[in-house]
Amino acid sequence: MANIAQNKQKNKNSELKEAILASKKSFIIVGFFSLFINLLMLVPPLYMLQLYDRVLTSRSEDTLIMLTLIVVVLFITMALLEIVRSKILVRVGNKLDNILSKRVFDSLFDLANKQPGKESSMPLRDLTQIRQFMTGNGLFAFFDAPWMPIYIAVLFMFHPLFGYFAIFAAIVLVILTILNEYDTKEKLQEANIMNQVSTSYVDSNLRNAEVINAMGMKANIQALWREKYYAFLNAQNEASEKAGIWSNIAKSMRMLFQSLMLGLGGYLAIQAEVSAGMMIAGSIIMGRALAPLDLIIGSWKGFSSARTSYHRLDGLLENFPKDKEYMKLPAPEGEILLEGVVVIPPNAQQPSIRGISMKINKGDVVGIVGPSAAGKSSLARIILGLWPLAAGKARLDKADIYQWDKVDLGQYIGYLPQDIELFEGTISQNISRFSEVDSTKVVEAAQKAGVHEMILRLPEGYDTKIGIGGASLSGGQRQRIGFARAIYNNPVLVVLDEPNSNLDDQGEVALVKAIRILKESNTTVIIITHRPSILQVTNKLAVIRDGLLEAFGDTNDVLSKMAAAQAANAQAQQQPQPQPQPQQPPQAAPKISLSKPSS
Repeated sequence: MANIAQNKQKNKNSELKEAILASKKSFIIVGFFSLFINLLMLVPPLYMLQLYDRVLTSRSEDTLIMLTLIVVVLFITMALLEIVRSKILVRVGNKLDNILSKRVFDSLFDLANKQPGKESSMPLRDLTQIRQFMTGNGLFAFFDAPWMPIYIAVLFMFHPLFGYFAIFAAIVLVILTILNEYDTKEKLQEANIMNQVSTSYVDSNLRNAEVINAMGMKANIQALWREKYYAFLNAQNEASEKAGIWSNIAKSMRMLFQSLMLGLGGYLAIQAEVSAGMMIAGSIIMGRALAPLDLIIGSWKGFSSARTSYHRLDGLLENFPKDKEYMKLPAPEGEILLEGVVVIPPNAQQPSIRGISMKINKGDVVGIVGPSAAGKSSLARIILGLWPLAAGKARLDKADIYQWDKVDLGQYIGYLPQDIELFEGTISQNISRFSEVDSTKVVEAAQKAGVHEMILRLPEGYDTKIGIGGASLSGGQRQRIGFARAIYNNPVLVVLDEPNSNLDDQGEVALVKAIRILKESNTTVIIITHRPSILQVTNKLAVIRDGLLEAFGDTNDVLSKMAAAQAANAQAQQQPQPQPQPQQPPQAAPKISLSKPSS
């Protein structure tokens, strides 16, 4: 019972479901229009009925003209209702997209931060799949199917056998629909999963196209991709073949039933129980009654894909719920306080940071050093609030870092990651973080970063367009422009992860000079580095090893202690080890005579 209540609560609070129900009034209007459209679908058979039973018998041209004019007006009305119904559903799809597109986009970045390697643009395609189904003909079948009783009731009015035969035919088509769902569901789900796998595989390898081409790996990568892609194609083909079989069977059965209805009407006409007009009209009405079921079977593949997209998108929005509205906090000053923080990286089992506590005052320039995989980059992600904490607190100006609105906080934060990523656009757009370009601030940031003259030497200066990832720039150029982006608009906290890994001597001199400028402006700077040369500009130093804080304090004091420890280790290794004393051969034991002594 508890699980049922929990599932009900989950469905009640489903963000995707609520977004669809936001258009509930529009769906009601569409259903109302569908009622009149289905009533007007009776016009052709009734017109034919009147022609056979009234016009032909009376031979009245006036009756024929009047009936024809009425039919023309009713068909125009039906066409207008169909057009309005289609437009309403298009607007419903656009409304759904407006409600969810931003949320899905935000959730994709949350997924990329918290589960690296699983990021994909598939949820955006899922949203498109749902919207397309909601605006397509397949959805009309679900709106038209509930009005089948109208047609069956008219058939009962013609003759009870017409009504019973129509019910029998409808039951057969419903059974075919269920069999179609049962037979294709598993393969369609498998095809959707394999499509996502193959697409993600291609996306991940395209980011490494340079390495793949340089080392002749394309054929091998293509072979692995083809294996995944053909698994998707095989599953999709099998599902399509099965769906095609059921769809054609349903279509043939509908045509058969419609013909049999005509035969039944002919028999009843011979028995003088129905007129010739009723015989033909009954066949047409039953065909119209069964048409929604036929359309449902034909569009079942699209419905199944939309349903899979719905569940996948619903799961994403549930796992990464919408950020709550945070109260706007005062602009931060840059004080960092870590209280026993423990972090388990995404997709990992063991913590990379284990109970670190430290306080970084406003204006401190802190170097963080340690061996590879010691947890230095994890510490940076904690300070920036990118990874969730398993335990402890990370505070910015006494407030929990997760209490800050990320968009609002971002303007006060500068970050240069170890893997520099620039974005498609101009250099000025990249430096200004794609906000409205303020040329004064852009040039100021570039000058502080020591990259202004380098940019001016490019073909179009600050208006030079760069490709995705900054492919047209060297590693050092990307790093220096990324540094300018990090210090744009004078942030109060700047985190630099290996900022000199791609720099030459001239670039490193410019980096040190820029950090000194940040220090003079009382900006808090955190530098993760393996190069000791940049430590000259720091006033505090933290040493991390195996996720633990081994030392933290004044840079000179920590360096002195590290030097002393290294000297002690070196001296211990250079001291001669005591040589083992050679073992003396054992002395022979005195011989004991066993002979009898002489007298």
